[in-house]
Amino acid sequence: MPSAAVNKKTSSDEIIVSDPFDGSFVGTVSETTANAVYLLLESAKRGAQIARSLPRYRRSAILEKAAATVEARQEEFALLIVREAGKTKTQARKETTRCVNTLKLSAEEAKRNAGEVIPFDAYAGSESRQGWYTREPLGIITAITPYNDPLNLVAHKLGPAIAGGNAVLLKPSELTPLSAIKLVDVLVESGLPDEVISVAVGGADVGKALVSAKEVRMISFTGGFASGEAIAKSAGIKKLAMDLGGNAPVIVMENCQIDAAVEDCVSGAFWAAGQNCIGTQRILVQRPIYERFKTEFVAQTLKLKTGNPMEGDTDIGPMISEKAVNRAAAMVDRAIVAGATLLCGHKPSGTLYPPTVLENVPATCDVLNEEVFAPVVILQPFDHLDEAIQLANSPEYSLQAGIFTNDLAAALDAAKRIDAGGVMINQSSDYRFDAMPFGGFKYGSMGREGVRFAYEDMTQPKVVCITMLPR
Repeated sequence: MPSAAVNKKTSSDEIIVSDPFDGSFVGTVSETTANAVYLLLESAKRGAQIARSLPRYRRSAILEKAAATVEARQEEFALLIVREAGKTKTQARKETTRCVNTLKLSAEEAKRNAGEVIPFDAYAGSESRQGWYTREPLGIITAITPYNDPLNLVAHKLGPAIAGGNAVLLKPSELTPLSAIKLVDVLVESGLPDEVISVAVGGADVGKALVSAKEVRMISFTGGFASGEAIAKSAGIKKLAMDLGGNAPVIVMENCQIDAAVEDCVSGAFWAAGQNCIGTQRILVQRPIYERFKTEFVAQTLKLKTGNPMEGDTDIGPMISEKAVNRAAAMVDRAIVAGATLLCGHKPSGTLYPPTVLENVPATCDVLNEEVFAPVVILQPFDHLDEAIQLANSPEYSLQAGIFTNDLAAALDAAKRIDAGGVMINQSSDYRFDAMPFGGFKYGSMGREGVRFAYEDMTQPKVVCITMLPR
């Protein structure tokens, strides 16, 4: 039975990083204390001046070289992700590939989106003026990243920040800091000056110190709702960009290709052991095909192998900790007590939690209304599209959604009316391309990721206006 993978602090102020599957030793990281944040800020202030002075071609070249290095060391990075985050080899390799893409997109962004000419003479009284605006760095950005994508979500913050000429105070999850540190090392090897990125690994006290520092101009945070609220309360006057999670719905219409919908929804629900903010949590199935969809979905789910992520045929690796498993299992228990029907799964063993499927979940259950962040999915029948859209929009927060249908008009109607940052047509909710804008609607999301959009958040316009005096 896998043991709990809780990272521990040693007497020498080191954090031990453990494998979430078996608790084995992966590495150590020096813990940053809240008192040490002052020194990091001093370094970051120097880094901001250095980063600002780097010409765009240098920023781009550094990011391109880093992308090439990560690509050349893909297996090395992927195995580290498997060890510290518990992803399967297939999932870890995909994350590494996406990191390469994110860095390449950032390299391209560094060479464009520099500003625009302003048509002053389009306005009466400004005929004698001409000018432009540039996009300038903000300065110091605090970036806080979660454990579930320990490499690519770090790249999504560092890449655009570097492209925009900023310095970064990076706080990766203390559960999975090694991939982040390895990426920073590659960026420095690729020519990035040391002071541009400062890494802090520690708990909430360190995070609060990094967030509340007056010198910081922006917080870019991906994580939980409670942490997001705490950051918003202590940040002070600065920009905030937050992705705080979701409760993704997928609508399956009776006229869709059912086999494709089943296959994609199984992947969307259980990828990365469900520890995926856009993972499919609620599948709304039109009643005429509900029983067929349910039968095929459960059959495919039961074929998934849960176990050691180092084994090539494993589909579902461990969750990050026994605490995370216990939280999800407790939500399922409460739903069953309230009257939900368990179709499969719900047999926790240490950090392993097999794919779990529920139906008949009462509307008051937290497993239906909150983000589970685990391999748990709920099936719900509906009669008409209006009903499905109402159910899809019921949570207070929403990142992405999906709909399967052969009716293009219905798909576009749904896409217009679903409150989400992205609606995937004939695709489950968990599709993401690293160049697209990524974020949510309603409560729990501020700003957008996606390289170009993060770059724009991490820069600010400066206008230069020239008045042509009469000769």
